This record gives sequence, C-alpha cells and structure tokens, in this order.
Amino acid sequence: MSIWLDCPMPKATARRRLVCFPHAGGSAVFFRNWGELVPEAEVHTVRYPGRGERIDEDPPTDLLRLARQIAEAVAPLADRPLAFFGHSLGAVVALETARALEARGILLAHLFASGSRNAPSPGRLPYEEEDDATIAGRLVSLGGTDAELARDPLFLELVIPYVRADTRMYHDYVPEPGPALHCPVTAIAGEADRDLDVRPWQELTTGPFEEHTVSGDHFYLIAEPPGELVRARLSGRQPSHGPR
Repeated sequence: MSIWLDCPMPKATARRRLVCFPHAGGSAVFFRNWGELVPEAEVHTVRYPGRGERIDEDPPTDLLRLARQIAEAVAPLADRPLAFFGHSLGAVVALETARALEARGILLAHLFASGSRNAPSPGRLPYEEEDDATIAGRLVSLGGTDAELARDPLFLELVIPYVRADTRMYHDYVPEPGPALHCPVTAIAGEADRDLDVRPWQELTTGPFEEHTVSGDHFYLIAEPPGELVRARLSGRQPSHGPR
C-alpha cells in the first residue's frame, strides 16, 4: 500500500474506486467511515505529508507538485472506474491531480468539489501570517474542530504547523494553463458557508457540470455527509431527494 493512500475497507469486488482529498489541516481520518457511506465503491483517502502517519515529514508547500505526486500514487487504482471527492483545499488538489492524470491518459469517472462553488477564478489569494491563537480560533469557527480540543497545547503543537503550511500553499497556488478536464463535475456547497473555495468549475471541464446547495456551513459533511448524492452520481442515477 502506498504511503500516500489509506484504505480502511478494501473491497476486491467493488466496481468503482473513490479517492477522497481532505481539507486544509485535514488528514485521512476525516474520511475513515466513507467505505460504509459509499458501499459500492472502494474508498481511499489521500495522506498528505506532515500529519497522521506522515507527521515526521515536512508539510507540502507547492500544490501543483503535491498533485503530481498524488497522481503517481493514484494511477495504479485506475484499473477500475475512478472518482475523486475533495473538500475545500482538497477540491483544488483533486482538480490538479485529475489534470495530472488526464495528461497520462487516465480519465476520471467523476469529480466532486465539496466546499466549493462555481464562480470566477479568484487568482492568487493574499496571505497574511496568523498567530497560533488566531488559527486555533478559525478552526473552531469553521466547525471542523472541537473547542476543547483546540485548547489542548499538545494538539496545537502537532496541528498548527501543517494548518499554517496548508493555508500558505492554498494562497500561493496559481493554476497553470492547460486543457479542461473531460469528466463530470459536481460542486457541493453549504448554504451558510462563508469560507467557500471558488473556481470556474463550469469552464474547467468539458463534461457535465452541476452545483448543489445543502444545509450547513463549511463542514456540512460532518453532520450530513453527501453519501446519497455521491452514490447516485457514481451509479449514473438521480439522488432520491433533490438539492436544496
């Protein structure tokens, strides 16, 4: 098994594979139950350097380089139809990984861009260094971190460095010119999300595009993961309930 990928629930008979890309400051554990959420697919999650099992490594600093490295690790999984699900920063890493795979002749079956919305490209985003307390407060306010945990000095010592590095990498990212993707893209955004990534998704693929708005904020998928939507799209059917 590649150090880049975690697969808690291997499924030798699954007809599809789904690769999940965590958010900034996230790790593979965030998607640990998705093998049950999407039973028809074998679910893998990307392990970014600098956290979890790779805590002794330096966090990534170049998003395009990171995507190429992930593409190298993911390519052997393409012996079955392959889909990506990326949340927030993960949606952008998934996009660039999909572009790197298409350059190799490997086309995705679907790309899910969660915590992201179709909009004009933001270009390079300004970055201002934040102190530890500000970063910890932001993690809590986004809804992805328990407030009590964010006061634990050991937790902060482990997490703050790679949260800061991920944030800087995201803000420094500038897409390179290149052909559009050819796969279907589904963007999913929480109706109360004020921290959305925005991309011109409709222009970034020649395949079908749709946008769903769901209940919740930036971390809507903790309380209500979009399993039904993902399963429906992977199987080529409409979900049992429409988007809000």
